Amino acid sequence: MVRKAPVDFNAPFQSARPETHEEWQARMGGEVLAVLRSELYLDFRFLDQALGALTPVPDERCGVLATDGQSLFYQPSALLRLYRENPKYLKRLYLHTIFHCVFRHLWLQGSRDPALWHVACDLAVENVIDGLGRKSILRPLTYVRRRAYEALTEGGHVAAAAPAYRWLLTQTPGVQKQLAREFYADDHRLWPKPGQPNQPAPSPQLQKTWQKIGRRMETELELNDKEAGANAGNLAEAVKAANRSRSSYRDFLRRFCVLREEPHLDPDTFDLNFYTYGLSVYGNMPLIEPVETRESKKIEEIALVIDTSYSTSGALVRSFLSETYALLKQRESFFRRMNLHIIQADNKVQRDHLVTTEDELIDLMDHFELAGGGGTDFRPAFAYVTQLCEEKKFQNLRGLLYFTDGRGTYPARRPAYETAFLFLGDKFDDANVPPWAIKVVLDEDEFTRPDSVPSPAGSLAAALDEDQDLYRDLNNS
Repeated sequence: MVRKAPVDFNAPFQSARPETHEEWQARMGGEVLAVLRSELYLDFRFLDQALGALTPVPDERCGVLATDGQSLFYQPSALLRLYRENPKYLKRLYLHTIFHCVFRHLWLQGSRDPALWHVACDLAVENVIDGLGRKSILRPLTYVRRRAYEALTEGGHVAAAAPAYRWLLTQTPGVQKQLAREFYADDHRLWPKPGQPNQPAPSPQLQKTWQKIGRRMETELELNDKEAGANAGNLAEAVKAANRSRSSYRDFLRRFCVLREEPHLDPDTFDLNFYTYGLSVYGNMPLIEPVETRESKKIEEIALVIDTSYSTSGALVRSFLSETYALLKQRESFFRRMNLHIIQADNKVQRDHLVTTEDELIDLMDHFELAGGGGTDFRPAFAYVTQLCEEKKFQNLRGLLYFTDGRGTYPARRPAYETAFLFLGDKFDDANVPPWAIKVVLDEDEFTRPDSVPSPAGSLAAALDEDQDLYRDLNNS
């Protein structure tokens, strides 16, 4: 779609010829958007930057409203018709499009199914808008909407697009189509389409701009929470979740790699002395001997602590262990001999599993059992790992990774090794993480994707088994 130059709707109309009907519609459509923008600003002052970030551009080929994160494309004829018939819906539509950008839905699709991702984004945004409770944007709450919101937020989950997408994957195609019709609002055809040929790469600068807007919006919501409405909790949580920088577990583990030589034929490198010697003696016959060692950057020593307290979700622990098991089994992750301590702890150290080879790792995961269930205190685990270092059980400890929900007592002093607290999902508390520790929010989709390696069979799956049919009501509606 070819972009047209933005129009300055505040400038007085001047023309040497009579204004055409299309030009009049485009100008009046821009004035309507200016009125809607002013009304939304009066209702939601924390949206001041977001409302001014999109430049209106008329285009009859798009839906009523569409955006690419930089411009707000509108269809003048449809916009004017809606403004006459239902101005409240149009204001709500404008707010819907703005929230897509604030939550950065345009750039988070990744490898997800595009059609289902768009439904998830619409569902998440509509849930936030319906929760604001403002008369200026209020609409009747249908049974389908109410049941979808209840199912999505069951268990205290944040009504963000990613959890909504995972929930939609559990629904039947008929329910997915019903939800798509119910929550359809603006036109998404201008959103980036990752994985498709001839598609421009998403603009990092544009994403940074909306990230700054989102962070400022989060701060203003914390200072003036009453201004957002009586039920603004959904909005505050959604903005906070969108502002979290999520990391790939696989990429994060590379931070703890060390460079070391290991015995392995390396055909890509060879001794130049033999090569040149063969040329000098035989003329056209170089001598090539493959190098029998190579330099590899892998994990050698690490302490992995799993919070097994009562507050930690068994399903999240299961997902984390499944992905960890898959990564550790890969030969490119660890050296042939490793020094890995998998520690289970709640308010004390329950178990310590030492893993030095791949066979020991496989045997451990086949017979893994959770131990714990008490309160959460991080200090015993840190004291135990420090003791292992003093006893030379760790020669070159690269770091301690603590998988937890964050609800517990943290150490007062920084240990001698690097520390990272890993959070997964939406229900965690990272407010009291010490400044010397790394705080990492892992991408939950990495642990719940369909091609993920399943949990090892046996006691681990039995110990962590949870009911997965939470949303059967909506399927039967």
